Amino acid sequence: MTWRGTATPQDRLFGSLPYLLPLMEVCLLALSYAVRYGIGLFAQFPVFQLILVPLSPLIRIYTGFPFAGLIVFILLLTLVVRNSNISHFIRFNTMQAILLDIVLIVGQLILSMVLEPVLKGGLLMDTLLNVVVLGILAAVTYCVAQTVMGRYAEIPTLSEAVHMQVR
Repeated sequence: MTWRGTATPQDRLFGSLPYLLPLMEVCLLALSYAVRYGIGLFAQFPVFQLILVPLSPLIRIYTGFPFAGLIVFILLLTLVVRNSNISHFIRFNTMQAILLDIVLIVGQLILSMVLEPVLKGGLLMDTLLNVVVLGILAAVTYCVAQTVMGRYAEIPTLSEAVHMQVR
């Protein structure tokens, strides 16, 4: 849906870049469980590790700085989402990427603080981890594809929250 105007190629590029944040976070989550317990998508299907090849320099930089995720989150929120001089398309996609990252962080907290001590890497833990990882990967893929085509990626509930934040 491009009801707020047409998206230029530059807007499409800058609108898809913020989705690197949840993509890197989900890759780090999957890698950590694959190393710790030998579970998850990266342990079961090594072909998914191909996602890491182009992201590895960014992941090294991202993990090299303490609180990098928080810093990127604050910078994107203040410099992009709250800046009305930037096009609505870019601000919408940036806020949606931030909310996807928040959903991932909440899922990660539930997995690590509630389920991990109880399940200790069992089949249920593996299944829930795969659901979280595949869900975020699917959402990021869908959002980037829609953004590259110049459309607003509408994810139920999440996009409604984004529309409330980005006016």
